[in-house]
Amino acid sequence: MTSKKKRAFHFGGASWLLLCAMADGAMAQDAAAPSASTQLPEITVTAPSPIVRRKPAPSRTPARVARTAPGQNRQPAAEPQAAPVAAAPQQGVLPVVTDQFATVTVVPNEEIRRSGGATLGDLLFSKPGITGSSFAPGASSRPIIRGLDVNRVGIVENGTGGGGVSDLGEDHFVPIDPLATNQVEVVRGPAALRYGSTSIGGVVSATNNRIPEALPSCPAAPFQSYGLPAKAPLADAQSASCATVETRTAVSSVDRGVEGGILLDAGGGNFAVHADAYGRKAGDYSIPGYPYLFDQTRPVNGKQPNSAAQADGASVGGSYIFHGGFIGAAITQNDSLYRIPGIDGADHQTRIDAHQTKFSAKGEYRPDAAAIDAVRFWASATDYKHNEIGLADPADLSSTGVRQTFTNKEQEGRVELQMAPFNARFAAVTTAFGLQASHQQLTAPSPDDPGSPLNGLWDPNKNTKVAGYAFNELKFSETTKAQIAGRIEHVSLSGTTPSFIPDLFDLNANPGDIGPPIARSLNFTPKSASIGLIQNLPGQLVASITAQYVERAPKPAELFSRGAHDATGTFDIGNPNLGLETAKTIEIGLRRATGPFRFEATAYYTKFNGFIYRRLTGNTCEDVACVGPADPAAPLELNQAIYSQRDATFRGGEFQSQLDIGPLNGGIWGIENQFDVVRATFSDGTNVPRIPPVRVGGGLFWRDANWLTRINLLHAFAQNDIAPIGETQTAGYNLLKAEVSYRTKLDPSWFGAREMTVGLVGNNLLNENIRNSVSYTKDQVLMPGIGVRAFANLKF
Repeated sequence: MTSKKKRAFHFGGASWLLLCAMADGAMAQDAAAPSASTQLPEITVTAPSPIVRRKPAPSRTPARVARTAPGQNRQPAAEPQAAPVAAAPQQGVLPVVTDQFATVTVVPNEEIRRSGGATLGDLLFSKPGITGSSFAPGASSRPIIRGLDVNRVGIVENGTGGGGVSDLGEDHFVPIDPLATNQVEVVRGPAALRYGSTSIGGVVSATNNRIPEALPSCPAAPFQSYGLPAKAPLADAQSASCATVETRTAVSSVDRGVEGGILLDAGGGNFAVHADAYGRKAGDYSIPGYPYLFDQTRPVNGKQPNSAAQADGASVGGSYIFHGGFIGAAITQNDSLYRIPGIDGADHQTRIDAHQTKFSAKGEYRPDAAAIDAVRFWASATDYKHNEIGLADPADLSSTGVRQTFTNKEQEGRVELQMAPFNARFAAVTTAFGLQASHQQLTAPSPDDPGSPLNGLWDPNKNTKVAGYAFNELKFSETTKAQIAGRIEHVSLSGTTPSFIPDLFDLNANPGDIGPPIARSLNFTPKSASIGLIQNLPGQLVASITAQYVERAPKPAELFSRGAHDATGTFDIGNPNLGLETAKTIEIGLRRATGPFRFEATAYYTKFNGFIYRRLTGNTCEDVACVGPADPAAPLELNQAIYSQRDATFRGGEFQSQLDIGPLNGGIWGIENQFDVVRATFSDGTNVPRIPPVRVGGGLFWRDANWLTRINLLHAFAQNDIAPIGETQTAGYNLLKAEVSYRTKLDPSWFGAREMTVGLVGNNLLNENIRNSVSYTKDQVLMPGIGVRAFANLKF
């Protein structure tokens, strides 16, 4: 471990001790603090487990069965009714989830609105243990969790896969826009068993109201500024019909960007409908320095060349709410046109024109039965296509055209059955079963040379999965719970791989020419299991420990690639000899969600057997020929990368906290901090490529019922633990952010709006040169420089 990393660990430990000491003082004066410091909003998460715990209070969805203790009679469900209006969450309060068996990072709606990330990777970039790939900041950035990326991080929207081809190339966008998202959950640990073996690293789950689960409810609370006395009554929330509208708008200085969205929810009788539309547009973003580390000859003029982006989308959906549940569907269109920064992208004016049409459906039925608590289903069908457009000859502007096309036709379905709790004497046991099936067909033809034996990155390939899983939750007491889960799936993959020299897949491979494709059909049966324990401790602490064993089948790109991959600057060669990848993980956590001192601390250790990765050989390739590094011929355009397997170990931890120091000017002021580290090495001690650096940060905040102000500095240490071939060291950076926002109720008689939130957010206020060590283009692409974002959200 480097001296800098040792200092980082020391800093994190010192921060922990300091915060604990300060918390004692804060708790002593807590009685004098406003109630806002301790009455925290309830956090509802949907992604971690198929077992949904019911609370005595009315639930969000209608027609729930009131759950009593095991062995007692249950009360019948109520008739369909409007969803209760939840109390507005406090702005800036750290959301800590304590009732799950592994770490869950929640980004609630109010934080998404303030943050303004244009992609999921941008939104989650600074969260402990998470970063973004930032291949094209503001346009294409996929979340990376604990150093694990595309093939080990699942992305779902409203319970089914997000679609697209972002897991096939870092330059591809994720067709889920934060403008149309109400909450994002990042789930580690046993979630892999619910969503599939390709979620070893975790699941990023985005939710919205495109398929309503309840009738909309107009607020019944009277007009008031948060925390102030009521002034005038509003209409009754339980009226026969109701409609609400929300607008989301913002402008940003760093890229001259504008964005806007409108959301409509309406309902009456047994029907609820939703519609939304959004759009965003940004120019080349400003940068503080020169972006190209190894080429100082190109004009830049203060902006990252070829980094403009625009996107838009719309959705319409509806549900039928009936006695005992709901069933609904939605159709969504996502479109994006964005440019690819970097030397090659700027020279060829590379841009991606992407379109996705997605149909989704879900439903739930809670019968008045003794054994079955709920039956739920999710289904989706995605039709995705994008064209990678650019100049064939940078000197000839008339040579623009489609250089590569990706398509993805994907269908997915999942059914879950949650049983009623039963008394097993030693514990109350709740069991849920699930069945999941999916089919995917991918193509990546190249218009440049249809007669080539490669003809694109791969020929059409198919991926079919069928899986079953079971979760068992054991409640030994109100303070002790356990979970045991298992999953088995069958994966069938078919496609073609080219013929190679016999030893190409050995670690000491020599370069060789690539022959014609050979048809392959492969089958895998990965099996997974997990066990977890939650224990409530004194002082409102909650401890957890989980152990899991997960097997992952190789994905099509890892098996069937055989061509140029411009996003990574590599010539990818799939390996049909790959076997199952196995991950064995232990994670421990300690959390506190209530009171003036809130925190979560997590440590983990993962041992991979047969870790699959893109191995750079040192050879270079072009078309169907490759040469070695010592070849007298000049190096060819692309680096040869062969998908390979080696044992690897990942270990690390995350910490974040928030401490309410005390009252100040009618509000609460406090401090917050964070720390994360991941270290990943192969069995011979060499480094796994593209791992995030150690990060530590902290800041100050002040909030009351209306206002939130915050300033926060995140320091990333230099990343010098790099792969021996094809990776360069990355300098550290300081990311300074500040924000101020104001939220209040409005009198609808003024102009119809009943609630308003406005604010300013400053990003990279030190105007530092920031390079993301996990990005393939970090030596050519700087993150955006100093910028200010102004936003306004109105609810009608």
